[in-house]
Amino acid sequence: MATTSLATSNATGSPTRLRAPARLALQIALLLGSVLMLAPFALMLLVSLMPLSAFMKREFSLSVLTLNNYVETFRVVPFGRYYLNSIFVTVSVTIGQTLIASLAAYAFARLRFRGRDGLFMVYLATLMIPFPVTLIPNFLIIKSLGWFDTYLALIVPGLFSVFATFLLRQYYRGIPLDLDEAARMDGASSLRIWWQVIVPLSGPVLATLAIFTFQGVWNEFLWPLVVINSESMRTIPLGLAAFVGQFKTAWNLLMAGSVIALLPILIIYILGQKWFVKGITLSGMGGR
Repeated sequence: MATTSLATSNATGSPTRLRAPARLALQIALLLGSVLMLAPFALMLLVSLMPLSAFMKREFSLSVLTLNNYVETFRVVPFGRYYLNSIFVTVSVTIGQTLIASLAAYAFARLRFRGRDGLFMVYLATLMIPFPVTLIPNFLIIKSLGWFDTYLALIVPGLFSVFATFLLRQYYRGIPLDLDEAARMDGASSLRIWWQVIVPLSGPVLATLAIFTFQGVWNEFLWPLVVINSESMRTIPLGLAAFVGQFKTAWNLLMAGSVIALLPILIIYILGQKWFVKGITLSGMGGR
């Protein structure tokens, strides 16, 4: 019995010992991958603390580090104005897009009407149209409405998202229909069911969508470049371009501005990381 037990123990323990080198190799690969991903951010932070002359001479020394670049960023250009513009536009689009996509996804996932699935397939097919194809038509519409160089040009086109509607629809389809039927028996309308039943159960996916939307709008460069002309209406991506000249680039100020621009996204992701991971797992993006 003792011999048999020892043999069984060795047999069950052997695969673990064989997998140990593989686990070590995986950990090393993940560590190297993490270093490669974090290296650009570390370099960005380092350059943002160096005078331009020291950076051009590659004088990487603790004695030359300074916070003056961050002060100069706000002095050289109205970076504070750019920051407020980005916050206002990004928050407006994030709230509006999440609300509109949630209502549309509820209609496609929970309501029954003729042509629902066909309409959704046509709506989904618009994802295959590249953004540059619709850039000029959208600009002409904005121009004809008199929204050029206004907040409306930055906000309204971003309120509608096929991807957001698809993401929420996939999640809503997984919520039992019995909840809707029970609410209707209590006299609840479709809008009330959406607000009091569906939305409270959709916290993770709504948080995931909000993070995706916030990041996308915050970093948007091409569309603001097309519809914005005045300096007072610029967003942060356009403001960062002011540090890039035709013959010279203020790398220290550009990196300092990039660090400042990165902070809101970093803070939001840290605060919403739990919801973000859970939303990816439970939504259609997780293979549900």
